[in-house]
Amino acid sequence: MENLLKSGMEVWFLQQYAVPQTHQILALLLVLVLWQRKPANWVLSGLQEYLNKQGFHIVGYGCTTCIGNSGDLDESVSAAITENDVVAAAVLSGNRNYEGRVHPLTRANYLASPPLVVVYALAGTVDIDFEKEPIGVGKDGKEVYFRDVWPTAEEIEQVIKSSVLPEMFKSTYSSITKGNDEWNDLAVPKEMLFPWDPKSTYIHKPAYLENLAMSPPGSPSVKDAYCLLSLGDSITTDHISPSGVIKPGTPAAKYLLERGVEPKNFTTYGSRRANDEIVVRGAFANIRIVNKLLKGEVGPKTVHVPTQEKLYVFNAAMKYKSEGHDMIILAGDEYGAGSSRDSAAKGPLLLGVKSVIAKGFERIHRSNLVGMGIIPLRFKDGEDADSLGLTGHEKFTIDLPSNISEISPGQDVTVTTNTGKSFTSTLCINTQVELEYFNHGGILPYLIRKLAEPSEEQ
Repeated sequence: MENLLKSGMEVWFLQQYAVPQTHQILALLLVLVLWQRKPANWVLSGLQEYLNKQGFHIVGYGCTTCIGNSGDLDESVSAAITENDVVAAAVLSGNRNYEGRVHPLTRANYLASPPLVVVYALAGTVDIDFEKEPIGVGKDGKEVYFRDVWPTAEEIEQVIKSSVLPEMFKSTYSSITKGNDEWNDLAVPKEMLFPWDPKSTYIHKPAYLENLAMSPPGSPSVKDAYCLLSLGDSITTDHISPSGVIKPGTPAAKYLLERGVEPKNFTTYGSRRANDEIVVRGAFANIRIVNKLLKGEVGPKTVHVPTQEKLYVFNAAMKYKSEGHDMIILAGDEYGAGSSRDSAAKGPLLLGVKSVIAKGFERIHRSNLVGMGIIPLRFKDGEDADSLGLTGHEKFTIDLPSNISEISPGQDVTVTTNTGKSFTSTLCINTQVELEYFNHGGILPYLIRKLAEPSEEQ
C-alpha cells in the first residue's frame, strides 16, 4: 500500500486492483481519531502499538478526513480517477456517507465500524467476500482471513473494562471550561458590537439583514421565475453547499484572488463559511452535482435559459438577478439529505432563489429553507418534474397569497408555467410558528423585529 499524502495530516491507503471493467474501483481507506480522548484508550489497551506497525498512526482529530480536508491525492491517482471515470470507493467510520464524503473524487462512500475500516484497508478493496477471500498474507506466507483477526465479544469486553476508565472522563470534564493556552491568549475586543474587519476573507458581515424594514414583508411573490437548476434525487447538503477544497477558476477562487489570497491559501468552503460572499459563490459548487439542464454533464454549472449560455451557477444567478428575474429550483426526492448544514439554505437565498419544488425534502433542510424565507413546495404523490414534462426551460409562477393570514400549513399551491402547463403542489410549511417565520422573511428577521419591539415595562 502507498501513503498518498505528503501533508502528514493522516494516513491514506490506496491499492488499485483488477476487477471487471464495468466495476472499476479504487479503494481509498483511512483511519483517524474522532475524539481526543480515544488515543489514551488505544495506547492503554496496547492496540495502538500494533496499529502503528500496520501503518495506522494517530494523525488527526475530528473533521480531519471530511470532504478532502486532509489534502490532495497524489496527482497520478487523481488523474487515473478522472481520466478513466473510475468509481472511487471510501470506507469510513463516520456518521454519513454521501457522495464525496471523504474526498471529492470518491463517489462511493461506505460506513463501517473502526475495526472494519482497518480490515478493508488491509484488504485494499471493498469488493471482497470476507468469508471466502483472504485480507492478506502473513509473514509465514499463509493467507490471513477476517476470522483470524476479528476479536471475540468477550475479548472486546475485557479490553473495554481495563482501558475505558472513569478517570479519563473525569479529568476531561474537570478542565473542559478552562480552555487552553491558545484560546485563553486570544485578545478580546472591548467593543459592545463585533468589530467587522472589511479585509477579512474568513469572517464577513452578512447581507441577510441589510436594509431590514420593521414591518414583515409577507409571502414573497414568485412570477415568471426561471429554473436555476433542475436536479434529481438525493441531492445532499454537500451538493448544495460543499465544504471541500476551493478549486482554482471557480467564482469563490476569483473572489479570493481579487483580495490578494494566493491559491495555496484558498483552503475550503467549510473553513470560510462565516463569509457570506464565499457561501453564495459556493452554492451548488460541488464538482459532482448533476444538473439536468446540462444534459448529462457533471459539475457546478447551469444554463442561463434566455441566452442558453453555460455558466457557473453563481454567475448565472447574478445574471438573472441583474435582469430582475425570480428563480426557482426543481428537484427530486430527498432534497437536502446529509448533514443539517444551514449554509445549504443560506446559499440559495443569497443567490436569489425564491422556491424549491421537490418530490421530497429531508426534514431538517426543509425547516432550514423555511427559516431563510424560501418556499418549499412538494410535488403531489406520484408526480415529479419528469412525469409532468417540465424541462426546466419554462417560466414558473407560484400562486401563493401575499397575506399570511390566507395561508395554511400544508395547503395546496398551484404552479403555472408560460408553456400552459400547471400543477398542484403541497406547501411544506408545517406549523403556525413556521408560517410566522416565513411571514417575516425568515427566522433571523423575525428575531430582530421581536428584539426591537418595546417591552411591556416601557
